[in-house]
Amino acid sequence: MAFKSILTVVTDPAVAASQLDAAVALARREDAHLDVLCIGVDRTQTGYYYAGATAILTQEAYNQAKEEASATEAAVKARLGREDIRWGVDSAVAQIGALGGPVAMLARFCDLVVLSKPYGKAGGPAAEAILEAALFEGRAPVLVLPEGFTGAEFGRRIVLAWNQSDEALMAARTALPLLKAASEVDITIIDPPTHGPERSDPGGMLSQYLARHGVHAEVSVLAKTLPRTSEVLSRHARDENADLIVMGAYGHSRFREAILGGATRNMLEMADIPVFMAH
Repeated sequence: MAFKSILTVVTDPAVAASQLDAAVALARREDAHLDVLCIGVDRTQTGYYYAGATAILTQEAYNQAKEEASATEAAVKARLGREDIRWGVDSAVAQIGALGGPVAMLARFCDLVVLSKPYGKAGGPAAEAILEAALFEGRAPVLVLPEGFTGAEFGRRIVLAWNQSDEALMAARTALPLLKAASEVDITIIDPPTHGPERSDPGGMLSQYLARHGVHAEVSVLAKTLPRTSEVLSRHARDENADLIVMGAYGHSRFREAILGGATRNMLEMADIPVFMAH
């Protein structure tokens, strides 16, 4: 399998300029078709308005979101018109609580979704909702880019986070095109359980599976010497000079991670290199 259909979602062409540049570069590198979904976000909160105002405000908010979607679509088409890749652009209008519909419809039929990380200067509730829609409703892997990342030069040295979970296995499987092309893959295990099925050979079965696909991987077993698993993983990635992290996403519920935190949310907040996630 290769990444032949790539999707990226844009709500503001100015904010997403680097994201779009990276998606174009990756589509060229993979000889893939790039689809861009331009969304006008209707941020109406109808429950907060006095009686009688809802219909007027809803229509006004919809019209504004539609204008934003049209303007974004025009800007993206102008940007892609000078590229030599295969591409298509579509637009939609959705309330912030219903972004899953248009995103999932396209994400279900693509190999990879490219998005900027949803936390930080360019993030927000809409960016987080789009990422979660691609992962959960679209069932697509997502490549999350750090702020300002514009190229496709990543994936030479990969840290693959492994904790025996279904999410980590799905990430390893869907990332196979990247893992096969990498010069080095480090299967990173943090505090493996002493009574688990891999207690005598942590990461051994995954390493064997990858080797049969032509991936040369080494295994690193690390102690959790920092408060958060994501901090240990990020430090190890820096020590290995890695340019990509592959990991499973949301092993706990999204609600729990939003309130209490978790490896996925923490990694999305602190990532300074691309992160490939699957659920």
